[in-house]
Amino acid sequence: MFSFARRAILPLLMGVALLAGPAMAQATKIGAINVEKILRESSTAKAVSTKLEQDFSKRERDIRSAAEQFRAAVEKFEKEGPTMAETQRATRQRQLAEQERDIQRRQRDFQEELNLRRNEALQQVVEKLNRVVRQIAESDKYDLIVSEAYYINPRVDITDKVMSALDSAK
Repeated sequence: MFSFARRAILPLLMGVALLAGPAMAQATKIGAINVEKILRESSTAKAVSTKLEQDFSKRERDIRSAAEQFRAAVEKFEKEGPTMAETQRATRQRQLAEQERDIQRRQRDFQEELNLRRNEALQQVVEKLNRVVRQIAESDKYDLIVSEAYYINPRVDITDKVMSALDSAK
């Protein structure tokens, strides 16, 4: 009798488990976003990038101009160097070396400041993006929103919706 009860209850429990699984899966709402696409294509990210370019373009032009002047001075020295007096040539070499160090320092400072400002601006965009994703998750009742995936089915891809919300949020 004991084995009959086991044979009858076990399939019944497995049937209930199989029926409950799809019901639970349908209740879970999942969304996925492509953060790289948002940071590359959203108006908000493009505006930040444009602002950085505007802020740093004059300084970059100045450094490029100084580098061109340095190259011209080096070419002139290479042409005139053999005919110069030894002391004059040594003085000019020192001046060129100082000029080169100055340009390298300016380039390094420029890159460091640009990277710092770009990271700060990107951090602000990411924080705003996180707020928007959280708002969409709460308003649309998502249980899970992922940002890193090998494949995203278009059915669960909410990247464009998030991008629109990000761009419209101020």
